[in-house]
Amino acid sequence: MERLIENLMYRSRWLLAPIYLGLSVAVFALGIKFFLELVHLLSDIMVLKEAEMILIVLSLIDMAMVGGLLVMVMMSGYENFVSALDIDEGKEKLSWLGKMDSGSLKNKIAASIVAISSIHLLKIFMDAQSVANDKLLWYVIIHLTFVLSAAVMGYLDITARRK
Repeated sequence: MERLIENLMYRSRWLLAPIYLGLSVAVFALGIKFFLELVHLLSDIMVLKEAEMILIVLSLIDMAMVGGLLVMVMMSGYENFVSALDIDEGKEKLSWLGKMDSGSLKNKIAASIVAISSIHLLKIFMDAQSVANDKLLWYVIIHLTFVLSAAVMGYLDITARRK
């Protein structure tokens, strides 16, 4: 009975595979949104003010970073929790594949969230006159919470690796 339960638990990791595949659909959807925003930028380039253009470009950067985060979670998560990726020898392989354990993935996600939050905060600061001061304060507090969380997770990871 114990062996049956252990085998069932081990094989249940494959339930994660459709979730990681779903993240690739999310990358596709994000790509569509990215190019729609790019078309908007190019079609209105002559009438956009510099600040408006910068906000759109920051949105494009934000979407690119979220896309990279999705790919990193999708590929590393699959490889760490489901199955090793079998990529042919002659094919292109990402240098970090097979080298990112769940701890380093967690740190990369935290760093990516801080970077994405930084860009979002910059977008808010560029349009600060239309944002209430109390909301602006909350945005900064939330961002600092992300920064502090990432720093603490990095410190804990370094501490755990020393032991």
